[in-house]
Amino acid sequence: MTATDPAVSAGSSAPGGLVKSVVELDRVVIRLAGDSGDGMQLTGNRFTSETASFGNDLSTLPNFPAEIRAPTGTLPGVSSFQLHFADHDIMTPGDAPDVLVAMNPAALKANLADLPGGGLLILDADEFTARNLAKVGYATNPIEDGSLEGWQTVSVPLTSMTLEALADSGLGKKEAERSKNMFTLGLLSWMYHRPTEGTVRFLERQFRRKPDIAAANIAAFRAGYNYGETTEAFAVSYEIKPAPMAPGKYRNISGNQALSLGLVAAGQRSGLPIFLGAYPITPASDILHELSKHKSFGIRTFQAEDEIAGIASAIGASFGGALGITTTSGPGISLKSEALALAIMTELPLVVIDVQRGGPSTGLPTKTEQSDLLQAMFGRNGEAPLPVVAPRSPGDCFDAAIEATRIALTYRTPVILLSDGYLANGSEPWAVPNSADLPDLTGAVDFATEPNGEDGEFLPYLRDPETLARPWAIPGTAGMQHRIGGLEKADKTGNISYDPENHDFMTRTRQAKIDGIAASIGPTDVDDPDGDATVAVIGWGSTYGPIGAGVRRVRRSGRKVAQIHLRHLNPFPADLGEVLGRYERVVCPEMNLGQLALLLRAKYLVDVQSHTQVRGLPFRAAELAAVIQDVIDSTSGAELAADPTGGGE
Repeated sequence: MTATDPAVSAGSSAPGGLVKSVVELDRVVIRLAGDSGDGMQLTGNRFTSETASFGNDLSTLPNFPAEIRAPTGTLPGVSSFQLHFADHDIMTPGDAPDVLVAMNPAALKANLADLPGGGLLILDADEFTARNLAKVGYATNPIEDGSLEGWQTVSVPLTSMTLEALADSGLGKKEAERSKNMFTLGLLSWMYHRPTEGTVRFLERQFRRKPDIAAANIAAFRAGYNYGETTEAFAVSYEIKPAPMAPGKYRNISGNQALSLGLVAAGQRSGLPIFLGAYPITPASDILHELSKHKSFGIRTFQAEDEIAGIASAIGASFGGALGITTTSGPGISLKSEALALAIMTELPLVVIDVQRGGPSTGLPTKTEQSDLLQAMFGRNGEAPLPVVAPRSPGDCFDAAIEATRIALTYRTPVILLSDGYLANGSEPWAVPNSADLPDLTGAVDFATEPNGEDGEFLPYLRDPETLARPWAIPGTAGMQHRIGGLEKADKTGNISYDPENHDFMTRTRQAKIDGIAASIGPTDVDDPDGDATVAVIGWGSTYGPIGAGVRRVRRSGRKVAQIHLRHLNPFPADLGEVLGRYERVVCPEMNLGQLALLLRAKYLVDVQSHTQVRGLPFRAAELAAVIQDVIDSTSGAELAADPTGGGE
């Protein structure tokens, strides 16, 4: 077992007189891997929920294939779930697992390279059959040929023990085998002293219409827990104490859940009904599913026949006085681009959520990437500017949704919110806010009800002098009739206009409106404890966690480095140019080929050093720590002995 600063406490006696030790750890990373049908995501989510209720800080990384059911026992069909939990604040799901649970040979082959030497390896011995070994190219059984001697390998007949535990359940062999993930969950729950009551309640609730299935899963779960308690194969269990947290009510939340609740809160704080027009697409579909549960909060959801219908219906909802929302991923943004330009021309509030995934085209539907930034900035015909914001963590998706709504309502503009698959599917503890502490958005909702022209007429493009937002007039309001559509409008009157000077003026005005948002977003987020670092690392979106973890490691080595993080990508904070100018070197890690770096170089003429990857996976903290260390050492000419790439967060 590898972890930092283990402490062995007094053991307990299991039935039969076996004395078992309890080792105290400060953190651990567990990866569950198996076939797509083995329930690894459910198992990981349940273990995560119990870990959250115990009070540990945590971060997760679900990783699964795009196919609904890839061929059983093959490498393309491997699904995994990684959980990092600790007794202190952490920022990532961990670079590598300390513990790997492999449910079959394919899971072992796909993940073994990530398990450091000496790590704990738990295998389902029943699945290492000649047929399964041949499927993934094993000439001999690794459990028997000595190839796993570099790890702490425990081979457990998980499948047969599950069948034995359910011998009297009345279920057939195939049905009973499906409960082996619950046996595994029970074993892990014993190993790490996780609560069990919540999982039992979950299974009772999940299978309330199939009580025999519920009973079987609970029996398998308890059998796994009891096996850990009584077997000699596991003489040690591990304890990770709760992390210090500010007082409050917490829940485990994924990015898509947080985005959904943020939109619900935005509707409540603005007093507007929420309308979501969406076409299902991975990894954004969960937002549609979640919002559909909240009709009692004035949420209306519409599953459209395609991406274009989804955004068109949302624009119509905004025209009618609701807050229009549409959700998608990169391919959907491509399809929505014409309608998105229409929303810019009509100057209506709209929130467009892009949960980015690996591309181009269909690409990697279930993997993460940050490659839609330039598409969000420029992916429309003509001069069509709009604000772009990005959350930094699963919990921050809640606040980002409210911020996107604030901007959309205040400035009468569509806003793109750039999440990604890592944030959408990952989870962390989230402090549930007091609704009274959330921003009051009612001031941004000011429907036009009276004429605003000198002659008693309604001028739909007579702008607010501070925000440059035009009036929002609901159809059917007496005297508020006005033209709407994609043709260029005349200043103030909104009449169709082909006048060259008017088009130039309106184009510059729409740009000035977006530029003016910078005055409302506050200073750049800079973490530079002593204020004298010469190197800064800048990032956006989900790179916040890996960059932050890498920066922590570098600082532990005695080096100084600043972290700059951007939530607002268009417009940038007003002071960003001055902030970048403080540092001799600026490094920009991105999960693309350098899109933010390109924008920063163009706008501020700063020689940003781009560090990129497009692997469908988040950065590893050790990798970024090594990059940062090299930049600092090459800048200062001094090298410290400490290596910041090892250890935890």
